[in-house]
Amino acid sequence: MATDTTHPDAAAAPTRRGGRRWDWPVLAGCAIAGLSVGLASPPNTSQQAWGLCSAVGYAVAAILAACSVRRWGRLPAIISVVGAGLVPLIYLTVIDKEQMEVGVIQRGAALLLKSGTPYNADPHTVPQFNPYLPGMSLFGIPDALFGDNPLTSARLWSLLAFLAVVLWAVRVLTKDRGPAPLATPGGVTPSTGALWLIACPVLILPLTIGGVDPPVIGVIVLALAFLQRDRPGAAGLALGVASALKWTAWPAIPVALALLWVTKGKGAAARCAAGSVGLAALAALPAALIDSDAFLQNAILYPLGMGEANSSAQSPLLGHLIVLLLPEIGKTVTVALIGVSAVGVAVSLLVRPPRTVIAAADRLAIGLLLAIVLSPATRLGYAIYPVVLIFWPRFAAALSPVDTLPPIPRQTSDEPTVTGDGADAPGAGTDAADAGTEPKSGTSAEAAAQNG
Repeated sequence: MATDTTHPDAAAAPTRRGGRRWDWPVLAGCAIAGLSVGLASPPNTSQQAWGLCSAVGYAVAAILAACSVRRWGRLPAIISVVGAGLVPLIYLTVIDKEQMEVGVIQRGAALLLKSGTPYNADPHTVPQFNPYLPGMSLFGIPDALFGDNPLTSARLWSLLAFLAVVLWAVRVLTKDRGPAPLATPGGVTPSTGALWLIACPVLILPLTIGGVDPPVIGVIVLALAFLQRDRPGAAGLALGVASALKWTAWPAIPVALALLWVTKGKGAAARCAAGSVGLAALAALPAALIDSDAFLQNAILYPLGMGEANSSAQSPLLGHLIVLLLPEIGKTVTVALIGVSAVGVAVSLLVRPPRTVIAAADRLAIGLLLAIVLSPATRLGYAIYPVVLIFWPRFAAALSPVDTLPPIPRQTSDEPTVTGDGADAPGAGTDAADAGTEPKSGTSAEAAAQNG
């Protein structure tokens, strides 16, 4: 049962019931995964340094978790973040080693300030391509203005942006939630839950070495928080920001619109669409108009594996294997398969639209997972999207007093609505539903947390 915790920073509840606990086995698995990354990575790379360092951090955290009576406690989460994040980040910063994407963003920022577009007009080698949308170059602006040093690195600013939006999302979810007990597993608090999210290997690895996906998924998490708290305009703006960073955020827009259309009506969906599509277009159109060919080569063809140089993202997933087996038509086949899967997800949104934020996140995770598996240029690190989208919304549902968006009340006739107690009033049914929203929310949130 959830602990009756009214303070948002209270410690996690001690284990009061039997059953299998998953915190220390998960941490042990993370330690094995980190060690595998360290041993399998090429020597003297940021991935190798992270893998070996994180293996130690996760192992220590697993031991502490196994010895603790608390499930998913704060201390193992802190040790995981320090051991798999802070320590390797400091080490990699001292030896000046980072992922190639950091240099791509910083060069894009310099080009943006110089020519109005972050794209190289004549790219030939992998480092010369910039597969990201113009908004991503903002993380490189400090380096372009003040020179290359640890405080201006795009890695640092993307990490700070991720932390800021996740904290913002937690604040949105927990604001005005009242003294109701947390329905999270073991009464895990919002801050501790955020630490466990950050400690996830698919998230903390790119945060540490300079990957570009954490700020994108972080802003999507913020958008989901706004949706959960019935703020469609703010959700649209958040999705617009995410879509200005990378193409992987764009599928979130139709999913959010389908959710709002069926639960809140055309007006809410229109407000979300205006913010998301408008902001994303405002960020991308100038660069596309200034040099359309550079935009096509960098931001469209290269991510699809159809550029002059082959993308460095080549994990042995289905799309990449199809290209290897069918070198002449493989890329065309994979793009066609991605199109078919996109149509399938779109049809599912029309036929059976999601009615809760969790269902919407699941639908988005499925769509992105299909795109990741089928893309000719992909990497296992893109698993950050489905992993976060599957697990975080279930935890978030237990933080917020509203875990679903109630459907639009629909009057089927001119007759007054008859409530369960026989009272006849045009708004009686709606009022009764509203009066019972909070208890129902807590119950379903607890069930979602236990099932998830």
